[in-house]
Amino acid sequence: MNNKLKAITFSYDDGITQDIRLIELLNKYGLKCTFNLNSELLGKKGILSRDGQRISHYKIHPEDVKSVYEGHEVAVHTLTHPNLTKLTDTEVIRQVEQDRLNLSELVGYDIIGMAYPCGGINNDDRTAALIRENTGIKYSRTISSNNSFELQDNLYRFNPTVYHIRFDELMKLGQDFIELKATSPQIFYIWGHSFELDYYPDYWIRLEEFFKLISNRDDIFYGTNSQVLL
Repeated sequence: MNNKLKAITFSYDDGITQDIRLIELLNKYGLKCTFNLNSELLGKKGILSRDGQRISHYKIHPEDVKSVYEGHEVAVHTLTHPNLTKLTDTEVIRQVEQDRLNLSELVGYDIIGMAYPCGGINNDDRTAALIRENTGIKYSRTISSNNSFELQDNLYRFNPTVYHIRFDELMKLGQDFIELKATSPQIFYIWGHSFELDYYPDYWIRLEEFFKLISNRDDIFYGTNSQVLL
């Protein structure tokens, strides 16, 4: 963490076209993010119905992955986005390791990170052990936010701090993190999906307000997931 006790990192899933706008904002404020992609779904078009709206869920084309995510980190989200807890041991390993190899080839560096796909209970001790013992993955994020900045022992079931569109929590935690006089390493980890920022017109504005709040602090290290966790 560059000899700093406080670090902030972001993690966004699915590899969708809204990531391009998000990356422009991240770059504007000097923030770093890890983007978790499904290599066998790249280039596919989809529509999601959320909150009575139809939201585009278009995947980045494979040939664009390297350039779109340059300066940030690409990580595994499995080949096809299944719930790993429902799969056989062999299929868990294949979904993770083949995605890792596919993405590594696209970006030109060795992929070592991951975020579990699907909502609900999407990870357990079995899947974590399979990933740790049979793949090149070094950490994997859950979707169980804990509102904490404390370090965690289990990097293969790493819980994020907060979900990005819980804006009241996000801003409060951001202010708490800024005011924190750390005496030990602390990590502020935000996760989400960039398509969710299209739900309501002010969501992009509210996230940028958070970026303004948290950026350009001399006592905070801004890094990708691997830079912060490993």
